[in-house]
Formats: sequence, structure tokens, C-alpha cells
Amino acid sequence: MALGLPERNPFLSSDIYGVTHVNPAQQNSIPYKIPLRVQSVNLGALTPICGGPVNNATYSSVQPGYFWSVATDRVALIDARDGRWEKVADIDLPGAIRRSPEALRQIVDFTYRDIASAEAHLKAILGDAPGNVLPAGIYALVSNEDFVYSNAGTTVSAIGLVDRSDPSKGLEVKARFDTATIIPPTSVMGEEPSVGLVGMNMTYDGHVVVGSLNGVALIDAALTGGQFISFDDENQIATNSLAVDASGGIYVATGSKVPQQPGVMRKLVWTGERLSDDPVDGAWTAEYDGGDWPPAIKAGTGTGSTPTLMGFREGEDKLVLITDGSNRMKLVAFWRDEIPAEARVVEGALSHRIADQKPVRAGISEERPWLQSEQTIIVLGTGAFVVNNLIEEGHPDRIIDVLTVGPVHAPPHGVEKIVWNQKGKRFYSAWARGDVVSISMVPVASSGAGAVFVNGYSAEDGWEVTGLDWETGKTVSRTIFGQDNKGNGAYAILQFFPDGDMLFNSVIGPYRIPLG
Repeated sequence: MALGLPERNPFLSSDIYGVTHVNPAQQNSIPYKIPLRVQSVNLGALTPICGGPVNNATYSSVQPGYFWSVATDRVALIDARDGRWEKVADIDLPGAIRRSPEALRQIVDFTYRDIASAEAHLKAILGDAPGNVLPAGIYALVSNEDFVYSNAGTTVSAIGLVDRSDPSKGLEVKARFDTATIIPPTSVMGEEPSVGLVGMNMTYDGHVVVGSLNGVALIDAALTGGQFISFDDENQIATNSLAVDASGGIYVATGSKVPQQPGVMRKLVWTGERLSDDPVDGAWTAEYDGGDWPPAIKAGTGTGSTPTLMGFREGEDKLVLITDGSNRMKLVAFWRDEIPAEARVVEGALSHRIADQKPVRAGISEERPWLQSEQTIIVLGTGAFVVNNLIEEGHPDRIIDVLTVGPVHAPPHGVEKIVWNQKGKRFYSAWARGDVVSISMVPVASSGAGAVFVNGYSAEDGWEVTGLDWETGKTVSRTIFGQDNKGNGAYAILQFFPDGDMLFNSVIGPYRIPLG
């Protein structure tokens, strides 16, 4: 097993792209060799697999060469064999509203110059609250039965082929489960209580783990029933997904509804029979620093990142990483299992379980009030890559916000690679770039390319995917899309194919972009 990689989950379709954030540890790193060069790409000359307006990730099928696209409105099966990029079939995500190709084109063809016109335009297409398309389709997974699990509203659905021997016969809903039968409603800001789903993963014995605002549910793969554990503090809410390990550990972070109050990092345990928060079973909680409600992109006062696991081989430190909720965030590592006897007390840490916490500087001024991430920490080996997504102003509707940061509002700057020193049991900064932009798309690192990739925007060149050398931070590639809004990844995940082509999850749908 390669350094830093989790054990393969046999109940997922693949060890790469079987679940959101690439693998169950949520590391967002891949092994593929990717051509590193500067080039311009005309997305208008390529054909996407339509969906959206958020196409969070494209997942591996059990069938070699095929992929599943999961959007906020539909699920599609794609034939990607031998360089193809062709839709085989698609189906509405139960509970979601399908957007027509024309509506999706209107979203990307519009020139975003100011908030007022952008708001009017998007509301005319998506309704009075465009952000309500979320979180449908945002988190998903594909099982070893080639079933896609995702949700819209409170319903988790399993979608698969009508006939696995003949994909042309189309797709069907295999099973559904209404999580409202086991998850109680809650409210965040005093609104009418409801069930809000915010994450999905799979245990190593094939159960679907579903994160909600107020707890974690575990459902059998046939979607016939499940169990739920609520967070022990009603002021704590989760706004991101969860990581899973091979021993039944489920890692989820919450933030307080009250500004400047601590968040809580949690480990729950699936024993094989019950979902447990009992320390006897290895479960734990640990407080970390919270902050204020952010002005744009990020949600909540706690972490903006899904917990990410680091360290899997014998002798490696077993850690779970998040960025904290401080207005200027810190990278925080918690001991995943038993706290080592030699673990040092970290100055200023709210819990002895914190192995280290390091302020992120990302090459930007210490005078800026906000430095926060809405993205999963990218983990490759002992390196962790973090980005700044915050600006000082934005729109409260997250879809309007994510489509206007860049063209309307000056984009956020700042990225940093921080490394875990196993001998010293602490973090150190490897490099930082205050000039690099990463707006809302989740970056991806490639060990085969020795690079990490971000989706950003500049007034001069428009949208692009920028590659940074993993060891030095130097710019090693640029794929420039120009002012075309199809180059906005809008909360999605950057991906690549094994042959080095880019899999770009655009607002209008995923593209295959040849880079050879």
C-alpha cells in the first residue's frame, strides 16, 4: 500500500472516484500522470454531459471505462472508453427539478457584471431562491453493485442500470429511503425546522453513512432501514461531509450556531451492529476554535472542510485533519485513535486530542480579517494543501454567490502547503502563494504529476485551472478557459482521467478536456 493511502473499500465501485472526495478518507488526491503545460481551451467547442447548475463530482462505474455523473438535478451514465465522452442514459434525481439544456446555457452564457442583474437573471431561471437547488446531488457514492446513492431533499435514492448487460436500456431507481423517518428536523437560524442532509460515505461493510445538520444516520445498502445518532449539543451543526476508516470510524465536524463558540470534532463508530458514540467503542469528541458567520462562499462558524484522514501504514501517525472556524483559520490535526502517551500538549488547543494546530497564512496580509476555506483539505502523503475562499462581501444565496465571485467581486487569493513532521509531531509550512486564486472548486493533487490543481479567475485571463508543483509551489501548468462561465466549477471537484485528460465538472455539466 502506497504512503498515505487508505485501505480499499470493497463495497465501493473503485478505490478512486468511488465516493465524493476521491476515497473514503476524503483525501482528494490521485496517482495519475497529467501533462503539465500552458494552453487555452475553448469549452464552446466541447460537449458537456448536461446537468446542474452544480455538478459536484463524476464517479467511477463498476464497468471499466464508464462513469456516473451526479448533478443537482439528475444522474447520468457516461461512456468514456477510448477517449469518448458520450451520455448513455440519464434519469431525474428523485426529489430534484430537472433543468433544461437551454436553462443551463442561459446560466453560463450570461455576462455577470453586477449583483442586481445577476440575481434577477438567476432567479428567473432557478426560482426565487436559487440556492435551494443545494444540497441535492452534492454528495454521492457508487457501490460495488454499480448503484449510485445520492439525495434530494430528505430522500436518499439508489439508481442503477435496468440491464447491466445492456447499458442502452437505461436507468431506473432501485430503492429509496426517506431519512425523515429516522432523522428529526432542526433549524439553523430560527427558521421552520427541517431535515438537512450534508454528507455521504460508505462503511467498509457496505452501509451508507449519511450526514445531517444535527447528526449521522447509517442505512443498509438496500435502503430498507437505518439508525441515527444526534449530536449531543443542539447548538452544534454539521455543514460538510464525513470521512470513514476501515475499522468503523466515522469522522464528522460540527460548528456552533453561536458565533465565536467552539466547534466539535467527533469520531463515531459503527460496530457492525450499532452506530455508537460511546468511548468504550472508541468514539470521542474534541472541541476546536470557532469564529463568526462568514460573508461569502463558506457556511457556518465552524470548519469549512470535510474531515480528511492522514496516515494508514504501520508506524505512521494516524490523524484526522480539518481547518478550524477561526476567522483566520488554523490547520488542526486530531489523533484518530488512542492518544499516544508521548503526545505533547499543544499551546492554546481546546483539547488534548489535538496533535497540533498551525495558523494558515497562505501568503496574504495579516491585516485581512478573513482567511477561511470551504474546501476539503487535500492530503498527499504527509502534505496538506489548503486554500482561502473568503472575500469580505458576497450574496447570501450560495448559487448567486458562487457565480459572481470572480466576474463581479474580486476573487479570494491565497494557498498553502503544510506538512506533518512525524518525528517532531507538528506541522510546518512548506510553501505559500498569495497570488493564486481558488474560488469554490475543490482542488485535487496528483502524485503522478507531482502537482496540485485549482480553479481560479482573473480579470485578465478569465477562468482557468492552475497547476502548482507539489514540492515548490511553482506554477507548472495553466489550462485557460477565458471569460466563458463554463470555466466556473461552482463547488465541484477537479478531476482527471487515468490517461491525463481533465474531467472538468462545470456549471453546465462535466467535460472531458484532452490535454495530450
